[in-house]
Amino acid sequence: MTQIDTLRTQARLLFDAAVKAADPAHAVRRGLTDVPVPAPKPGGRTFLIAIGKAAPAMLGEAMTAFPDAHAALAVTHHENDATLEGAELLRAGHPVPDEAGARAAQRVMDLLSNATADDRVIALISGGGSALLPAPPPGVSLTDKARLNDLLLSAGLDIVKMNLVRQQVSLLKGGGFVRQASPAPVYAYLLSDVIGDDLRAIASGPTVSPIGTAKEAIETLQSAGIWEATPTSIRTHLEQAQHDTPPPLPDVTNTLVGSNRLSLEAMRDAAQEIGLNTRIVSDALTGDVSDAAKEVLAELIARPEPTALLFGGETTVKLTGTGRGGRNQELALRVATQAPEIAAKWVFLSGGTDGRDGPTDAAGGLVDSGTLPRIKAAGQDVTVLLANNDSYAALAAAGDLLMTRATGTNVADVQVLLIAP
Repeated sequence: MTQIDTLRTQARLLFDAAVKAADPAHAVRRGLTDVPVPAPKPGGRTFLIAIGKAAPAMLGEAMTAFPDAHAALAVTHHENDATLEGAELLRAGHPVPDEAGARAAQRVMDLLSNATADDRVIALISGGGSALLPAPPPGVSLTDKARLNDLLLSAGLDIVKMNLVRQQVSLLKGGGFVRQASPAPVYAYLLSDVIGDDLRAIASGPTVSPIGTAKEAIETLQSAGIWEATPTSIRTHLEQAQHDTPPPLPDVTNTLVGSNRLSLEAMRDAAQEIGLNTRIVSDALTGDVSDAAKEVLAELIARPEPTALLFGGETTVKLTGTGRGGRNQELALRVATQAPEIAAKWVFLSGGTDGRDGPTDAAGGLVDSGTLPRIKAAGQDVTVLLANNDSYAALAAAGDLLMTRATGTNVADVQVLLIAP
């Protein structure tokens, strides 16, 4: 095994440690211990509703804690093939909402509408929930919501700004879940995929107050240059809603049970266990992938003492082409294309902890100093592919796609830069 092969093996080991640390069942167990749910009123029922990529695992743990629950429902993405005996398990589209998601959203609202003041609703929220439960307001179609989602993704907006807009075009986001459940109290346990752990942005904040207002959503779309391309029904809804003042959010208790930072710390511990000097460089690697690549390259050029440099965050890609890929694949490819003259032996991994990067079956990319030669040997032009946002094809040609199954969790993205001593 070459030194590069060893580094690649180590990078994957650290990525796996990050995913393991975000185990949804452990997170729920810890949360229920730290912030227990009060006993229901006499005759009261318990509703367990899990939403997101980690929904089945989170619900499974909650069912163990509440075996006599009146209802147990999980909504996750199509790629999650988990099974859960005794629960209703629905799957929907991600990152683009689909009809299955619309039906799942209606099922959630039907359950919540049956809850009374004597009952309690336990919500288990994880990343991906925003797309999984499209519940457009009257007059807005699912097709229009999907178009809005495409526009938000292509504009390169960060997750907070995207969710600010999404919340204003939904009956469940931005506290809508709690309003649907009222008068029953809601106890929510959240696994964060958002950098900074703003609860309003996790799954577009179904159990917390909205990030902004309809007026601010309009301003966001306008500043991004996509207001005129936004479907007419959505523009009409936002223009009418900007004059409304929603009432205060009903009774809810929100508890954060897992995050990107916890996974970075697990990676650091795993690196130290195999004898690597290590440092967490940043837990906020955000913004455009081209800028993020420069941050990584600056560390590679400096060649500091640590041999394992760790990053966490969630970057964005402004689409200019028609290729396939995702933010992690493009970040990895950009690092590889901009580091050809660096003599050090290095490996860089960028991956989504959910196991899915963009609309592809890859979790991200795992590149090294031999990536560009391998792409060229495969008869591909990396410059052309990158200009077309076709990072998937480029990394596939090099054998550098990071492939995992859907992990059943999501705490945003992690990056590993390993430099040979």
